[in-house]
Amino acid sequence: MAVEPKHGLVQKLLEETGITEAQALELISLLGSNWSSLIREAKAIRDSLKPRGGPPTA
Repeated sequence: MAVEPKHGLVQKLLEETGITEAQALELISLLGSNWSSLIREAKAIRDSLKPRGGPPTA
């Protein structure tokens, strides 16, 4: 069934990056199943949502 691999990618993105299910589904619809592209963009989304203003980390 075609839904299973997509569901697996969504779960993996959620667990590894903390983005929402809707964000993961949108990324998959835009990028397909290329894991390196998905993880790169998911991390960019996650990082853009972090509050700024704390001291820089080393």
